[in-house]
Amino acid sequence: MKVGTDAVLLGAWASVGDAKRILDIGTGNGTIALMLAQRSIDLAQIDAVEIETTDALQAEENFNQSPWRDKVHIHHSSIQSFYPDKKYNLIVSNPPYFSNSQSPPDQRRYHARHTIRLNHIDLTSAAVRLLEDDGKFNVVLPYEEGIRFMELAETKMLYCSRRFSFRTRAEKKVERLLIEFQRQPQATETGEIILYKDKSGELWDNSYVNLTKEFYLKL
Repeated sequence: MKVGTDAVLLGAWASVGDAKRILDIGTGNGTIALMLAQRSIDLAQIDAVEIETTDALQAEENFNQSPWRDKVHIHHSSIQSFYPDKKYNLIVSNPPYFSNSQSPPDQRRYHARHTIRLNHIDLTSAAVRLLEDDGKFNVVLPYEEGIRFMELAETKMLYCSRRFSFRTRAEKKVERLLIEFQRQPQATETGEIILYKDKSGELWDNSYVNLTKEFYLKL
């Protein structure tokens, strides 16, 4: 699985702070988990859950070759079957979001992008079950799916505390929402991230550079 912009955004944007117990649901190749390992305190432990065997093996290989091999742990499991003996200060997920579209020929890509194995009801239920009372739950989703996800989360008493929009250029429509949830209702912090400064697609906008510069060698 390639490293996508969604993963980079979430890995750089999620509220890590002093979190000691972090969970990445649907880690794929482990990009987000490794970014959180880089950003988190030395004592932090990160559990990365992945149901697809090939992806779990790739994530494990990536973890073992990283400087954070002692911080990040792969769990080959569905989140529905994942019952650890702890709760988490921070939960993140770059979840599937297509539910009624034609399936592509690549089945791994299909399962990664479609809700067939992880629907949003199961995801929010897992967050409620595994999140500390004062913990934070962060996701990235396309705009329309993000709006619906916020409505669903509120029925589970998870309330939006931070929401940033992402678009490739200033004149484009919002393409993604980065959303943070907490258990207690509160004022929502808002912001925006833009990828490119102009139509040429050659210069990154300062908002994207400032967020992600710790993860790109060329910046």
